[in-house]
Formats: sequence, C-alpha cells, structure tokens
Amino acid sequence: MSVYGEFFTKFMEPLFEGFVSIFKGLGSGLFQMFNIVNYITVINDYKSDLTGIGLVIMIFSIIFLVAIFALIVFLIYKSIRVYVRYRRNVKKEDMLIEEIDSLNNEIFKLKRQNAKISELTNENGEIEYNEDGTVKNELKEGESRFFKLSNVDAKYENMTPEEIHNTFTLEEFCDQFRNYSASKLHLYYDINLIRLFIASFASNKLIILEGISGTGKTSLAYAFGSFVDNETTVASVQPSWRDSTEIFGYFNEFTKKFNETEILEKMYEAEYSDQVYITLLDEMNISGVEYYFAEMLSILELPNKKDWVVELVPNVWPGDPKKLQDGKLKIPENMWYIGTINNDDSTFMITDKVYDRAMPIAIDDKCEVFEAPETDKVKTSFKYLDSLFEKSSEEHPVKAENLEKIAQLDRYVIDHFRLAFGNRIVKQLKDFVPAFVACGGDEVAGIDYLIAHKILRKFEQLNLAYIKDEIDGLVNYLEKLFGAGKTPECKAYLLRLKKTI
Repeated sequence: MSVYGEFFTKFMEPLFEGFVSIFKGLGSGLFQMFNIVNYITVINDYKSDLTGIGLVIMIFSIIFLVAIFALIVFLIYKSIRVYVRYRRNVKKEDMLIEEIDSLNNEIFKLKRQNAKISELTNENGEIEYNEDGTVKNELKEGESRFFKLSNVDAKYENMTPEEIHNTFTLEEFCDQFRNYSASKLHLYYDINLIRLFIASFASNKLIILEGISGTGKTSLAYAFGSFVDNETTVASVQPSWRDSTEIFGYFNEFTKKFNETEILEKMYEAEYSDQVYITLLDEMNISGVEYYFAEMLSILELPNKKDWVVELVPNVWPGDPKKLQDGKLKIPENMWYIGTINNDDSTFMITDKVYDRAMPIAIDDKCEVFEAPETDKVKTSFKYLDSLFEKSSEEHPVKAENLEKIAQLDRYVIDHFRLAFGNRIVKQLKDFVPAFVACGGDEVAGIDYLIAHKILRKFEQLNLAYIKDEIDGLVNYLEKLFGAGKTPECKAYLLRLKKTI
C-alpha cells in the first residue's frame, strides 16, 4: 500500500503545487499592488531630486494612484451591492414563484371541488335532494358509475367486428391520403410532409406538429382521421390542465360517479375495434405537457405493451365496464396522440422529456394548391398498418454504412458539444427511417430530418456563444460524412441557430 500511496502522491504533486502557485501568485500580486510602504519609499528616494515639473509629475502620480485605488474600491463595493441585490431579487422571485404555484394549485383544487359540487346543485347553488332524501344525480342502485363506458359496452355487445382487408403499400397510402385531403377536403400538403407524418406512426405514439399559426397543423390531424374513416377525437387543451384527470377523468365522491372524458371514452372504444384511432391535443403547450400528459408518457415508454395500463379506480363495483380489469384501463395500441404547438411567448416550453418521447414535425409553410384525382377515404386496420411498418424494417433497414456514420457523428457531437444521441433516439431512427423509405422517401433524407429535429434541437440548451465557433465545423463534418448537399435540414437548422447568437 505504501508504494501505491507514494505513486499517488508523486503523480498528483504537480497539480497541487500548481494550485498553490496560483494562489501564491494572486496573493503576491494583490500585496504588491496595495503595498503603500513601497510607494512611500519611492517618494522619499526621489523627492529631493525632483523640482519644478518633477514635483508636478510626482503629485499627479500620487493623485492618479489614489484615483485608481478609489476606483478599485468603488468597483468592489458596487459588485458586492449588485450581487447582494441580485441574490435578494432571486430569493424574492423564487418565493413569488412558489407562492404563485401554491395559489394556482389551490385555485385548481377549488375549481375541481366547485365542479364536483355544481353537479349536485341547482342554479341558485343549493344542493338538490330527491323525495327520499338522497342527493339528486347521485348514483342509483344498479346504475354503473361509468355511464359513457357502459354505453360503449352496450353498443358493441351484439356487434360483429368488421373485417377490413387492405392491400395498399405505404407509398400508395401516402399518395392516397394526400389526394384525398386535396380532392375532398381542399387541404393541400407537400408529399414529403405526408411521408414524414405517416412514417412517424412507426416510431412514436406521440407526434408533435409544430410551426407558425395557419400552416394546417390541426387540419392535418383532422384530415387523417377522416381519411381512415374514424373521426379524430379533438381535445382543446386549457391553461388549467394540471394533471392526468384531464385525460382520463376522475371519480366524484359526491355523486359516486366517474366523470369520463371523451378521450377516455375513445380509448375504451378502441379496445373493441381494430381501426386506427387519433386523439388530437390541440394547442397542447398552452399548459405544461409534462403535468397533464406525464402518466401517458411513462406508460407509452414501457417496452411490454401488456404493461400499458392505468388505474382509474382502486376497487371494483358491480356494473363496472367489461373491459376494466380491477379498475384498470388498458391503453390501446391502435391509438396515436397528435399534439399541435405554437412556439410563442404565450405558451409553455416543451421540455426535453416530452420531445425525447415524441416525433416532432415542423410545418413552417403552406403547400401550393394542386390538381388531385378524386380519391375516397381508406378504412384501414391497425394490424395491417402495423404489419407494413414491420415489413419496412425488414425490407429497408438502415444501411450499415449509415449506422456507422451516425455512430461517428455521435462521437463528434460528444467531443465538441458534450451531447449524446442516446439509445431511445437510435431506436426511433431505426423505426422511422425504414418507414420513411417505404413511404417513398430517401434514407439519408430521413436520417437528416431526424438528426436535425431530435438531436440538433438540443443545442438550444447550450451556451450558444460557446458553440458558435463549432457550428461551421459541424456543418463541414456532416457534408464530409453524408456528402455535399445531402443534409439540408441539419445545415438549415445550424445556420438558423448561428444567426440567433
């Protein structure tokens, strides 16, 4: 052990000596600067030899020195005051933020409580009672506490599942969707946007449509629901959305009934059907997504789909819906969630937690009107669409040479920007790119898009001034890796980022 200790001491000795030298040098410099005795000694040595202009120079030197000292002391004083004021303001801001959050939570609880009570009261705010003394609207004996879900059970009780036979390819599916939107709905989209949109279904259950207002984000989600003959469920996100009850609903302790949302009803219905279901979270970032959608993000992240369950109620009552198991709802595999966001000062910022688990699609401009052949909607099954995604992974896997280039890019980004791709993004890439190729897109173009919108977007968290000089190097490296002009999305993003610095 003595040899090891000696080695460690000798090895670390230059480092410690360097620290000591730095502090010694700093201390020595400050002592030298403020050593008044030295200044007095110099004055005493030269005052007898200085006459006339020499005395003037001496006096000027003394005044200049005193002014420098005074300036240094003043700057130190001001710095201390600024720091103290800053810390005080930060503390006040933190306290105010905590107080605001606390008040918002209280307001939310009061609103929720008021909503529960209002279900039992008349227009005068008085609780209404039945003749037998029971509270009006309270759950009656034999009545299900899940009214909407029980109606779904009744609807499908004697219904034979429709057999859907599809033969289209993903490329044909994209073309048909584009032509249907144009010919039937008068909504016009670029074919590359349609390919990105459909390919996103292969990699994520949460798709984010972002861009300026008026570019057709909401209409794209609506049009797709219409195209697959299963209308999109639209949920307009409200600023008051704070938790998962906005998605699933909640149990009302007063009425003993479960307040079911339309999203919950569609989730339950999807368990009876093999159709493709779309839920649109319109203006999803008008409230904090990581609050109200947190539980869903965690569930959809689980690799085993058997674990995709959420507890609605902690116990089982007679008359509960058939497909609830021990009060738990199975999150359907055949439902996708599409959120639209506007990036402005009036909305919440989408966090990395959300972006990492979603596929963002930027819609920044409108497509020109074009002539499209009359095209009908296509009712498709989830199983068939899912099989096409699996087939694309088998027929169009990401080429080994491109995977190696991605690995090289990962190492470059780590070395120069201290960021890594992560296993989650690599998996999404391996699912998304083959589907994008099967939709009629180019492999490198798919890689380019995903890197730009999933990796490079993380640069916004960094000190932009620090990475400014590295951006041109990354652009050149991408051109060298994939070929000149092969990564326009990455290049455009990096240059746009550079302009903001």
